[in-house]
Amino acid sequence: MEPYERVISTINHESCHSCECRNPGEKQRFRHYGRNDIKVYRRKMMKMRPSRVLEKLRAGEIVSCFKLNLACARAGEIAAMCGFDCLWSDMEHVPNDWAVVEKQIWAAKTKNVDVMVRVARGGYSDYIKPLELDASGIMVPHIMNLADAKNVVRMTRFHPIGRRPVDGGNADGAYCNIDFVEYIKQANEQRFVAIQIEDPEPLDDLEAIASLDGIDIIFFGPGDFSHGIGAPAVWDHPKIIETRNRIAEVCIAHGKFAGTVGTPDNLNELISMGYRFISMGADVTGLSQYCKDIVAEFRKHLQGK
Repeated sequence: MEPYERVISTINHESCHSCECRNPGEKQRFRHYGRNDIKVYRRKMMKMRPSRVLEKLRAGEIVSCFKLNLACARAGEIAAMCGFDCLWSDMEHVPNDWAVVEKQIWAAKTKNVDVMVRVARGGYSDYIKPLELDASGIMVPHIMNLADAKNVVRMTRFHPIGRRPVDGGNADGAYCNIDFVEYIKQANEQRFVAIQIEDPEPLDDLEAIASLDGIDIIFFGPGDFSHGIGAPAVWDHPKIIETRNRIAEVCIAHGKFAGTVGTPDNLNELISMGYRFISMGADVTGLSQYCKDIVAEFRKHLQGK
């Protein structure tokens, strides 16, 4: 048997899913090794980083999330250091580029914190690129009906759930160091897909949407929902209250996790309803309040002189 390092070198070419790495000569050398050699490699093979969010949700715990609007990985690192379970990076409304998102993911992973990227609505590349950067999950906004939700599953989940295109040569696949079959298996198990219900249109399909395999979190967005029903920012509107409760109930009934935005004032209420993924706070609101408080104190002291 040849040295273990050479076995790794050879098998990596076979494991890599990028066509550029596929060398017929290397494949021939790979076939020279027996099953025992392959088993040795697989025992030592790299694995995908487990999702902290999924681990806590599956254990029945509550997940805390913090939203990032600033194009700064340091803000995300601070939030991760303070103890949040998940950072919400945004590509729907925030003018970030992929390099910014990648740095946010790096910063979060140093603290064993997940990153969820809210994607821009578009093609499959918009949805899977955050996952290939090793975000632990994505959130797709404005799901409008059952067909829309099915299409998201098809684009973001691997066989046997969906038809997500395979690469494996990126951060999530440990740069071709995870076996092909293991890669798609671990991605389906350790990466989450959240969808946002933030319009009245998908409510007729809510039960069917919640029954789909491949969706982990159904996230209620009250802001756009209030706008969609013609009652912007009327947070005590009966339709908002009804829908918030219904989403939690449907998630529980179908084995999904309910998510939404919250505050310290309504956290206990949301948990009592059945919400398990709760986003509280954002870098821009926190920094704004901090600056306002300092300026107010500064002016107060000046007026007292």
